[in-house]
Amino acid sequence: MNTDTIAEVGIDEEGRLYVRPSTHAFQQIWRAAMEVNWDESERRLFGPRPREWSYVDWFRQIVAAPADEYGTRLSLTPETAWTNVPASLRAEIEALPQS
Repeated sequence: MNTDTIAEVGIDEEGRLYVRPSTHAFQQIWRAAMEVNWDESERRLFGPRPREWSYVDWFRQIVAAPADEYGTRLSLTPETAWTNVPASLRAEIEALPQS
């Protein structure tokens, strides 16, 4: 499996969680049929605004999609930037096991 670090995790102006990989692009991620999309102009993966799922659930889904579709594992680092993410949500995401 390939690996890439996560450059940024954020919540956009529409309330959608996004993950910006450091180097990889995932233009065809929609093929995974996981409701995860690629924003080419911003170079980031994103899910829909949470409905039944929490932001933590969407984070899991967003990082699972490139692992399933591209064989690329995304991982947080101490250098990951956090944009518009409440401290409590950041702590929950950082507490998730890194596989």
